[in-house]
Amino acid sequence: MYMGNKVSVFILAYNSEDRIERAVKSVLWADEVVVVDSFSKDRTAEIAERLGAKVAQVKFEGFGKLRLAGIEHTSHDWIFSLDSDEECTPEAENEIRQIINSSNPFEAYHTPRRNIFMGQPIRFSGWYPDYRQPQLFQRGKMTYPAEELVHEGYRLDGRLGYMKCDILQEPFWTLSEVLEKCNRYSTLGAEGLAQKGRSGGVFKGLGHGMAHFIQIYLFKLGILDKGPGLMIALTKGLGSFLKYAKLAEINRKVC
Repeated sequence: MYMGNKVSVFILAYNSEDRIERAVKSVLWADEVVVVDSFSKDRTAEIAERLGAKVAQVKFEGFGKLRLAGIEHTSHDWIFSLDSDEECTPEAENEIRQIINSSNPFEAYHTPRRNIFMGQPIRFSGWYPDYRQPQLFQRGKMTYPAEELVHEGYRLDGRLGYMKCDILQEPFWTLSEVLEKCNRYSTLGAEGLAQKGRSGGVFKGLGHGMAHFIQIYLFKLGILDKGPGLMIALTKGLGSFLKYAKLAEINRKVC
C-alpha cells in the first residue's frame, strides 16, 4: 500500500458519458476522486460512481463556482484538478507523487497539457504547453473568483511552480463539438463582458476575430499544425466575433 501525503482529485463534467471513464480511470491512483457534475442528462454520474468516484451535483453558475465546489467537496491537503476531456498520464502521476512528498514543495503547480485535435497532437497554435489555472495545489493556498463565468482566473497565496510531465487533453472528438463549444463559450464570454459594462458590436467583433485568427495562425505558428491549426485559428476567431456580436445583443435588451 502506498504511504505518503494524500491527494484528492476533482473532475468537472457535464454530459460527458463518452469520456468520463478515461478521465476517472487515469486518476484512480489518487486517495480520493470527486466528479463535479452539473446535472448531466446522460450517464456521466452513473459511470463515475461505478468506477468508484464520488459525485457532487452542482448547478452550473459559471466555471469559477464549479471549481470552488471541487475544493469544497474534496478532503485532502493536496488537490489535483482535471476536466472530463483530460487524462493524467503515468509520468504526471509519478511527478505529482514526488512533488507532494518533497521537503519544500511550492504551493501550486501549472501542468502542461498535450492536446490531441482531429487525430493529431498539436505542437503550436498556442495549444502547447497550454497551461490553464494551476492544476496541482495545496488546500487553502489557492482559490478561484466565484464571479468568473468562463476563462476563470485564480488567486494564489504562495509560490508557483511548473510540472514537467504532460497530461493529455482531447477537447473535441467531432467538428460539431468544436462549434457547439464555440457557441456556448461566446455566450458566457458576452455575459461576462456585459457584467463589466463593456460594449460590443459586429465590427468590433470582426476586428477581434481577425486579430485572434492572425495571432494563432501566424504568430503562434498554427500554420505548422496544418489542417488542425487552421481549424483552431478559424474557430478562435469565430468565437471572438460571436462574443462581441452577442454582447451588443445583450446590451440592446438591457436598454
